Amino acid sequence: MSDIAIEARNIVAGYVPELPILKRVSMQAETAKVTVIIGPNGAGKSTLIKAIAGLVKVTSGQVLLKGEDVTNPRPDQMGGYGLAYVPQSDNIFRSLTIRQNLDLLLRNAGAERSSRLNALFEQFPPLADKQHQKAGSLSGGQRQFLAVAMALAVNPSVILMDEPSAGLSPKAAQEVLEHARQLTAQGVSIILVEQNVKQALRLADHCYILADGRNQIDGPAEDLLGDPVVAQIYLGGKRVAAP
Repeated sequence: MSDIAIEARNIVAGYVPELPILKRVSMQAETAKVTVIIGPNGAGKSTLIKAIAGLVKVTSGQVLLKGEDVTNPRPDQMGGYGLAYVPQSDNIFRSLTIRQNLDLLLRNAGAERSSRLNALFEQFPPLADKQHQKAGSLSGGQRQFLAVAMALAVNPSVILMDEPSAGLSPKAAQEVLEHARQLTAQGVSIILVEQNVKQALRLADHCYILADGRNQIDGPAEDLLGDPVVAQIYLGGKRVAAP
């Protein structure tokens, strides 16, 4: 039996209760694996991970973390549950230094604060070299690395990442996505929403495809990489598995 880190069951959620964006969407993410969520614009990808993080209200269904019901967590509960969320944009405090950004997340770390800060700087050497610079001065790729470092500061078991490569150069995008892959070596489970489909499928372990707020198909990412149904879903001419 696979080791499921987090599971969403029959999630109905949206920004207006009477107009749900997600219509009974389900997914599972295995421990220390990369799970990618793809689909055409408006499919509900970002809404799904926001619903898991408690940023969009789930009106029906469950989110289970290692079997524990964590549906609709408050923002201040996320760290305690081992969840971290990295938004697509506005994910750092630009007017603060790199170190101040990390210190904010480590404010409750107590005696471990210094060692954990050093560990983050060891993992992200470019951030260490610039730790006293304003975060707003960083390049797009470096800002994403800082956002990931801030997520790691709370020692999460699951990190939810919303289109981390958006707006980045191809090289920076590849570096950010490859680092997400490397985090699994630390036992972290990654759930990734990504528009760069081929790149995401190459690095992920499992993939879920959404369209119109519903599950379409899912399976091992490498199997879906060359599946013509994926292209058909993106072009809007194919819908499957609609409940």
